[in-house]
Amino acid sequence: MKTIQMTIDEKLLEKVDQTSKKLRKTRSELIRVSLRKMLHELRIIEMENKHRAGYQKRPVTSEEFDIWEEEQVWV
Repeated sequence: MKTIQMTIDEKLLEKVDQTSKKLRKTRSELIRVSLRKMLHELRIIEMENKHRAGYQKRPVTSEEFDIWEEEQVWV
């Protein structure tokens, strides 16, 4: 681990401290978990955007999934 210094507004810091106390976590742990979650969410958004761009570039054709039609048995 590496120690860093950061600037945070007082109201946000109060909320962080209240939440960390409520969850019985340290301030640092709460911030680490929050950052990891945010980075994970951003990665998902990035992958969704790439997926969307790929389908915009090469849209699905009507025949593309026809081969699987008989495999779909609905009971």
